[in-house]
Amino acid sequence: MAALPCAHGNGSLTCGFLVLDKPAGLSSHACVSKVRRAYGLKRVGHGGTLDPAVTGVLPIALGPATRLLPYLRSDKTYRGVVQLGVRTDSDDLEGSRLAELTVPVLSSTELEQALEAFRGEIQQRPPAVSAVHVNGERAYKLARAGVELDLPPRAVTIHRLDLRGWDPEQGQLELEVHCSSGTYIRSLARDLGETLGCGGCLAKLRRTEALGFQLEQSVSLEQLEAEPPQLLSPLDALQHLPRHQLASEDLAGWRCGRQQACEPAWASGSAVVVVNPDGNLAGMARVAEVGSLQPRLVIDAAG
Repeated sequence: MAALPCAHGNGSLTCGFLVLDKPAGLSSHACVSKVRRAYGLKRVGHGGTLDPAVTGVLPIALGPATRLLPYLRSDKTYRGVVQLGVRTDSDDLEGSRLAELTVPVLSSTELEQALEAFRGEIQQRPPAVSAVHVNGERAYKLARAGVELDLPPRAVTIHRLDLRGWDPEQGQLELEVHCSSGTYIRSLARDLGETLGCGGCLAKLRRTEALGFQLEQSVSLEQLEAEPPQLLSPLDALQHLPRHQLASEDLAGWRCGRQQACEPAWASGSAVVVVNPDGNLAGMARVAEVGSLQPRLVIDAAG
């Protein structure tokens, strides 16, 4: 296993991202535990939790890269199957069935008209069985304890919502969804079913993109356990952000947390990737004021 170079006074260290193609049946936390064992590291974290039944892209950060997770892209893409005519308490087929209704005869045109209401910024009510906090408790814990919940809707954005297939005999439609962080595809399935007048829930879901990582970059659990792959560079994951390269004479000041002069066109508050003179990652900064960078994450801080 090769360690990817981040800035470090004593040489390279393990620092980077692994994209796991999460299998069904495992929690995101269990996947992190397997990565810890594979690489012999304690400092491992994931971005974008997936329910145990959901498969696909689970980005996992190792070493100092765990502190980069807040700087990654937050949007996600899913391929899912919606089962019409069924309502459940969890808004997916994993939950208890509350009602079964007849699915009306629907044309592709009628389905497209129904989907249009969910494109763009919408108000969405999270599922009762979700990780949303309610008075300091997770909603799923309260729901499983029999507490009736009426979670308030919140704003989410569905950037793209495409109908990929429709099986009228099974009452199932396949969707591709590109959405903002915090969007629940289970809620989308439920609300689409309500719009169509027959109820609906999520039958199957696979995430194909998250935090800027694609399914094509992923490895299976079997590949991970057979031979841990080389990690993806943190710099590749941060390509969407502006980059500032330190001059040799600025390196000591950066390591001590001093502000650095930067491109005056960058907007105040913007996140900026900072690299060493040799091109390796040195950390992250924010534009404190015009032409000035304030260090926020220094990977090889002095002292």
